[in-house]
Amino acid sequence: MVARYLGTAIVAGALALASTAALAQGDAAQGEKVFNQCKACHAADEPQNKVGPHQVGVFGRAAGSVEDFRYSKALEESGITWTEETIAEYVADPRGYIKGNRMAFAGVQKEEDIADLIAYLKEATAN
Repeated sequence: MVARYLGTAIVAGALALASTAALAQGDAAQGEKVFNQCKACHAADEPQNKVGPHQVGVFGRAAGSVEDFRYSKALEESGITWTEETIAEYVADPRGYIKGNRMAFAGVQKEEDIADLIAYLKEATAN
């Protein structure tokens, strides 16, 4: 009896991990749709600053380091390097993640949308 429950628990755990891994990968096509919320202020595929800095080459870049863009002191001094994890945390709650930054966007609420956005950014911003 215990073995049956243990087997069920192992299968359930494996399914949960598989779901998390699939979610973490994201869907770039869906992410492009999520990026529609961002593109009024950010370019993803060309190094052109708008209201916000361009995102070309964002992965591995220090926060607040795009040339010819005027950042808040909070972002420049954050010490953050943009990775999948830091971008995910930032886009979920920009003002909460880096207190004092000027990003007006409230954030992307759904984890799946964030994963999709990151998948899109990985494709669109590669330099």
